[in-house]
Amino acid sequence: MSLVRTLVVVLAVLSLEALPVYAKVFYSRQEAIALAFPDADRVDKQTIILTPAQATAIEARSRAKLDSKLVTIFTAWRGEEVLGYAHIDLHTVRTHASALLVVLNPGGDVRAVRILAFHEPLDYLPSKKWYAQFAGKTGEDRLRVGSDVHGVVSATLSTRAATDGIRRALAYHALLIDPGD
Repeated sequence: MSLVRTLVVVLAVLSLEALPVYAKVFYSRQEAIALAFPDADRVDKQTIILTPAQATAIEARSRAKLDSKLVTIFTAWRGEEVLGYAHIDLHTVRTHASALLVVLNPGGDVRAVRILAFHEPLDYLPSKKWYAQFAGKTGEDRLRVGSDVHGVVSATLSTRAATDGIRRALAYHALLIDPGD
């Protein structure tokens, strides 16, 4: 009887080890904003409800579908100087959610991209180095996976979803923050 119990326990442990790990939260919103703008005196949060025309224009410019017409943009300040902007892009990768912080310089180019949460198996999460390739990119860049954005083997959906989110953030800047361009 103890041999059977031992086998059952061993099989149970082995089967648990084969399960993928899900639902990794790396940073809270507050932590991510603080890391993005360590020199800021304050960070203002603006929530915008997009009009149908704005939503259509953002989808066209970003070449990515909007999941919501509610957009939140964070503006970091030091005194009267704008340090930059940030947007948290929430999107579905395959069947689960992911949250990505896109930080833009005042001129609208990408300063940094940080993954905040990833609820797919972590095997599908691109590396920090992959996200770093977006630094300096602007709304004028194509930003297409397999073209000017490197792909990641076994993470095609993750890379496409993240790239879409970055293009959306650039479109928000161009059309909502600095529409004079």
